[in-house]
Amino acid sequence: MLFWIFVFLLARQSGLTQGHPNLLARAPTEASCDCTVNSCRTLFDIVWGCLATIFACTWVALHQNVPDPKLGWFLLLLRKLRMMLVTIIAPEVIVGFAARQLVSARWISKEFDVSTMHGFFCNMGGFVSEEGYPVSKMKQLPAYISAIQKIKKADIEDKSKGDTLSKGVAIAQGLWFVAQCLARAFQHLPLTELEVATLAFAVLSVVIRLLWLHKPLDVQQPIVVARSEVDIDPLQEEDITLPNDSVTLIDKILSGISGDHDYYHPISSTSVPSFYYIDMNSNGTDLFIILAAIFGVGTIFGGIHCAAWNAPFPSMAEMWIWRISSVFIAAYPALTALLLIAIDVWAPDNNNAVAVFVSFMGVGFVVYPFFRLFLIILSFTTLRALPPSAFVDVNWSNYIPHL
Repeated sequence: MLFWIFVFLLARQSGLTQGHPNLLARAPTEASCDCTVNSCRTLFDIVWGCLATIFACTWVALHQNVPDPKLGWFLLLLRKLRMMLVTIIAPEVIVGFAARQLVSARWISKEFDVSTMHGFFCNMGGFVSEEGYPVSKMKQLPAYISAIQKIKKADIEDKSKGDTLSKGVAIAQGLWFVAQCLARAFQHLPLTELEVATLAFAVLSVVIRLLWLHKPLDVQQPIVVARSEVDIDPLQEEDITLPNDSVTLIDKILSGISGDHDYYHPISSTSVPSFYYIDMNSNGTDLFIILAAIFGVGTIFGGIHCAAWNAPFPSMAEMWIWRISSVFIAAYPALTALLLIAIDVWAPDNNNAVAVFVSFMGVGFVVYPFFRLFLIILSFTTLRALPPSAFVDVNWSNYIPHL
């Protein structure tokens, strides 16, 4: 509520000044960094502020599944670095993963009369059998649910490295960066391309943190639960699938998107995959929430980059590369969603239509990372020729009541 009040004050203050067609372009009077008149910031201030925010949005915001207890610190570090890389290149994947875990956690909470945090803990491999295998399949839950219900929510929270307050502070940090960017826009001070890219990450970080608000953070050791009412784990009766060392990170990402984890079997592993969640029979509402999170947030992410459409660029080539990349990043998720809806409504059983959709998705998966890399590279290369007004800091006194 306070954030939206602040946005209203920004808009009201900007209404008292002369309008400008492009808030991210040069200021009408080309303000310069004269410390006798305007407060100043340095290039280091810009880069440091953006990198700190990106780090908070991609590293600190990640709520990973419970790792293998045998992993050392170095392998745990590599595991999180891989997740951070995925967040930077394709943040929509993490948003979709978080949305799927939230839907699954809420379903478990309702179906088995436990808290949403219990549901998240099931999804992330937090409960293991006495043999040390994750309780991470729908078939297993009835056999272990009595023991899981006896686990207090406070015991799970004690495993977490962050509580609701600390997560709220982290969300406030992202909103503060958004507020700074809005203040610069309303005062007709240009945003650098790096700040625009960081703004996109800040917005997505708020969404991710809200989706994972009740998910424990950085849990290293699972909770052992005992079976009840049955003599053996229901999955012991099935063939045990041995771990497949040839499964790549791309395979795991695609499995996280599709929900199909054929390569994983809890009886042959001591932890769940990085992008794992318990699959359940999703209804139409659940699927809509998940698809809206993936495609909607993806479009917003690209759309924020389009806000720098007329921003000053060092060269025409860089300007057009930025524009083309931003349009693709914004349009691809929206077009994918529209195509999926069209096929589902008008041609659900048409093999040719499905083939077109698969081809469209395949091309997108190949091209998308390159456009994301272009935007990341340009965010830094454009810092070499910033306009003088980019170093003028926000005049916060405009929004503080004074005589």
